[in-house]
Amino acid sequence: MRMDLRVLGYFLAVTEEQNITRAAERLHITQPTLSRQLMQLERELGARLFERTNHSVKLTAEGMMFRRRAQEILELAARAREEVVADSENLRGRISIGCWEMRSVEELSKLIADFQQAFPAVKFLLYSGNNEDIEAGMAQGNLDMGLFLEPFPAAERYATHKMKTIEEWGTLIHEAHPLAQRDCIRPGDLVGTKVVTVNLGTPVHKMLGKWSGEYTPAMDFCVNYNVLSNGVVAAEVRQGVVICLKPLAQYEHMHYVPFQPRLQFGSLLAWRSEETQSRALKKFIAFLREKEEKGHEKDSAK
Repeated sequence: MRMDLRVLGYFLAVTEEQNITRAAERLHITQPTLSRQLMQLERELGARLFERTNHSVKLTAEGMMFRRRAQEILELAARAREEVVADSENLRGRISIGCWEMRSVEELSKLIADFQQAFPAVKFLLYSGNNEDIEAGMAQGNLDMGLFLEPFPAAERYATHKMKTIEEWGTLIHEAHPLAQRDCIRPGDLVGTKVVTVNLGTPVHKMLGKWSGEYTPAMDFCVNYNVLSNGVVAAEVRQGVVICLKPLAQYEHMHYVPFQPRLQFGSLLAWRSEETQSRALKKFIAFLREKEEKGHEKDSAK
């Protein structure tokens, strides 16, 4: 089966417009031509992508799955074109990075800003997720790098850059909850409270369980999250508690209360050591290594 990138673009235009006539006008082709191309695509795939009515089109379940893949294919093709035409004088490209929602994203953002001063045509794409989401994205080739929260057992499989920011675990507690006025949360304090926390079974969740110790079996984990903003919404609705890293953002009606004893960890920016790295990615890695060397020189001079 041949997959024409142009036709994938046609397909995505129709999904966005939800109307073949409007999509044809946008693409500057005739409506019959666009309809034929879509029907040919469906024949090649052996699946119906659209439910058609007189005035609109709606994606089928197969169409929704194919839309995601079509977007990925066109994005990868665009990145490939940028990387092929890039040269050392005018470096271009995109670098995709998966990130935990944590304070070291600010440190990463400063590194990106410094790099783009020298190479403004290199663009960065940031995606939110937990360690497991990010590692899966890297394995599938959708992410070039990952900003991982420690503990990260798989770190030995990657080349890494140690971030300087220290991440602290604690809770965001709704202002109406009795615990919101506490200075700290100790093991056992959350027993009897419905708690929103990170996904069960992950290394991070197991680490939190060790901190809680004997009280862990009595905890009521009512909702689990992999992106903090979703967890905060779930906690706000029930005027409850979400276990999280100390956030950069402020959340209305939610108070941050740290753990005691303190639970703090670092983070790593990681990537695969492969010869297939894009020129932009190789340049950014070299930039990170140069930063590390300068940091070591400063430490040695003290």
